[in-house]
Amino acid sequence: MKHTSLLLFFLLSLFSFESVAQVNLKDLREKPDTNIADHDTTKGLKINPINVPIPKLNLEVNYWKHWSKFGINVNQAYFNEEWNAGGVNSISLGGNIWHKSDYTRDNFNFVTEVDLRYGKIKNKDQLAKKNNDRIFWDNKLAYKLSQSWGLYFSFTFESQLDAGYRYTKRNEGEEVIEVIDTITSNFMAPGYFTESFGLEYKPDKTFSLRLGTGTARQTLILDNRLKPLEGQTRFGIEGGKHFKNDLAFQLTANLDRNLAKNLNLKSRYNMFADYKDLKDPDHRLDATLTAKITSLVNVSITGIMVYNSDEKPGVQLSQALAMGIVYSLPR
Repeated sequence: MKHTSLLLFFLLSLFSFESVAQVNLKDLREKPDTNIADHDTTKGLKINPINVPIPKLNLEVNYWKHWSKFGINVNQAYFNEEWNAGGVNSISLGGNIWHKSDYTRDNFNFVTEVDLRYGKIKNKDQLAKKNNDRIFWDNKLAYKLSQSWGLYFSFTFESQLDAGYRYTKRNEGEEVIEVIDTITSNFMAPGYFTESFGLEYKPDKTFSLRLGTGTARQTLILDNRLKPLEGQTRFGIEGGKHFKNDLAFQLTANLDRNLAKNLNLKSRYNMFADYKDLKDPDHRLDATLTAKITSLVNVSITGIMVYNSDEKPGVQLSQALAMGIVYSLPR
């Protein structure tokens, strides 16, 4: 009897739960008022406009970018009197200043780059000689025509800071000393101004190629000691003159690319072909491979190749390996 009562209670409870579960919950939701007003309920309302103050953030777009590097290289070698394996005491000091500014807005781009290098070396029993000397200032204004091509106009100045000499040896008693024989070059002797107009190919930020179909270069000798005499020619300038102008085709390739995280290759190749003699163009290649050791210390190897028949009939080569301190901006 007791079990029968429990069974009936369980069945009644289950039936009551199913009845509640079958209730439509949508019917229990509150329905919105759907009464539509037959007159304008906004009549008589006054709406006052509110001026929300907008703070001035003084935000300006800076289209300029700047990069600078200041470097010092020192090399030294010492051998005492007892050293028997050969060698010469020497010390060399060099410095360089490099700066680049870039202005880009819409399709216009202006770039100016300055590269100043100077160094001297002093060997025992010899006069101090310079082993690096260069002034390079390049300016370029370009208008972008497509993704990789554009028109450009450039102005370049090249010369050196100090005089260069040819040396000879002279006997003074029992000693043989080194003396200056003659001057070979100086500031603005020669000096080059180059204006160029043409097309530029620039597929990315690390490489550019200029095709200067309209290029003019002025060569100057402002040191009277280096001006050519009548019947002579120096730096392509005829005797009795100190200036000449050439019209030419110019090709300039620039590469500045990181080969690895701390390894950079920077090079510049320039070909200048005078329209009067296209078979004998001038060539110059500058290449620098720099390995960054710390934020301030790096090792670099620099190579220069020059061919200019107005200066020398053969190829001029220069190479230097140095370790120094370089401070870069921005940090």
